[in-house]
Amino acid sequence: MAEAINYTLNQWEALNIYTCDGNLAIDNNIAERAVKPFAIGRKNWLFFGSDQGGKSLAILSSFTATCQQFGINPWTYQRDTLTKLPATSAEQLHTFLPIK
Repeated sequence: MAEAINYTLNQWEALNIYTCDGNLAIDNNIAERAVKPFAIGRKNWLFFGSDQGGKSLAILSSFTATCQQFGINPWTYQRDTLTKLPATSAEQLHTFLPIK
């Protein structure tokens, strides 16, 4: 019981912030669900053949998770973006950001 009380007292500032802002989530389930597939497949992905292979997976995984969070089909978004990109000026690149 003392451990639980000490933990609460040590987290008191964060608890007060959480209770004052209704937009904050009480847990990190969204982040946990996003990384779960990687935790499950971690041993399968130990051997990519190169560091570049691992880096490529990290970039594509981050891209895919971001698109899914915005409710965007990542492959459709990527195809459309890569099709339009050559004819787009540098000043208009911000229009490709997946922000609603």
